[in-house]
Amino acid sequence: MKTEQTHKSAEAKEKPIQQEVLAYTLHGNRYLNITYQCTLRCAFCPKFNGTWEVQGLDLRLRREPSAEEILTAAGDPGRYNEIVFCGLGETTLRWETMIEIATELKLKGAKIRLNSDGLANLVHSRDVTPEMNGLIDSLSVSMNAHNEILYNQHCRPKLDGSYQAMLEFVRLAKQHVPNVSVTAINGLQGVDIQACENMANELGVDFRRRELDIVG
Repeated sequence: MKTEQTHKSAEAKEKPIQQEVLAYTLHGNRYLNITYQCTLRCAFCPKFNGTWEVQGLDLRLRREPSAEEILTAAGDPGRYNEIVFCGLGETTLRWETMIEIATELKLKGAKIRLNSDGLANLVHSRDVTPEMNGLIDSLSVSMNAHNEILYNQHCRPKLDGSYQAMLEFVRLAKQHVPNVSVTAINGLQGVDIQACENMANELGVDFRRRELDIVG
């Protein structure tokens, strides 16, 4: 009995610790997972429903990886259609690190997309959108609702004024990023997808409809 327990204990010690996923590939794109922190607490987000898994990948981070680590994980951008800043955390909370990474990747010829909640200006208390000029080719902002009440209900922002700040970020960003779009999730209670698309048209940006519980 003791020998069996000792054997099991040895196996447990030898079992490798799962490496954190700093970059992953989907649909021909390379996604960069640079933070676990977020500005929102979306009720529909996997991590608030018991899992950090996306397409079979565990995206949970327990630390903030360095720019060098992310660049190594990104690999050769020439192998991918796009390099995309997108994990289950909000990339723009690490703004300076994101810009550093994007600058290095751009020098290697990368086409870069940022998926964001659009709250960077609110978080950093300044207009950061000019800093995306020449670095970010496409920006996708999660609008998620056609009014502030529903946005607060579903996205549960940590900061007051998040909805209006997100819309203003979109207005400012389109001056510096060639391709800007907003998204909303079909299936969220009370959210009118057509109204969201109409708002995108008013903002002068593209609109993309997403489906509830389909991530990645």
